[in-house]
Amino acid sequence: MRVIAGTARSINLITPKGFDTRPTTDKYKETLFNCLQSYIGNCVFVDLFAGSGAIGIEALSRGAAKAYFCDNSKEAINCVKENLAKTRLSDKAVVYKEDVSFFVKNRIKEVPDIIFLDPPFKLHAEKEIIPLLVNQELIGEDTILVVECDYDAEFDFLEDLNLEIFKMKEYKTNKHVFIEKK
Repeated sequence: MRVIAGTARSINLITPKGFDTRPTTDKYKETLFNCLQSYIGNCVFVDLFAGSGAIGIEALSRGAAKAYFCDNSKEAINCVKENLAKTRLSDKAVVYKEDVSFFVKNRIKEVPDIIFLDPPFKLHAEKEIIPLLVNQELIGEDTILVVECDYDAEFDFLEDLNLEIFKMKEYKTNKHVFIEKK
């Protein structure tokens, strides 16, 4: 796995060992950032369930001003920190090893421009985290929320949160769902 574009282009990244994380493939990452490219410059990016940090690091490499990384795994956070050091992007990053719910409630003090949410597919944590983001007023009028989830994940709960899907990219086994305020 590597950084695809920007200041850290072609730098190889490490991933946590084992099967607890599922790195986004370069092909899917490229598709994701093709969709987000016009929003990345000088943005505040949040990478929830960060794993290796590859998505947030890609955002920083492409011009994001700041990125928050959160994961509750010590090994994942160590990977994020090592990858940030390798790419020389640590000065633009804020890294937390804690539960995502606690992080959302207590750590973010500004409305992000882009929030990337990639929970373990079997947990369907998006159904808990998205309402929490709304309740904490972290989804602004211009915020883009992207959820990486399994192909069968449903988002019928968005209507009650005054959110809507404005784009979806479907792959063989998963999808990226792009969400914004109505």
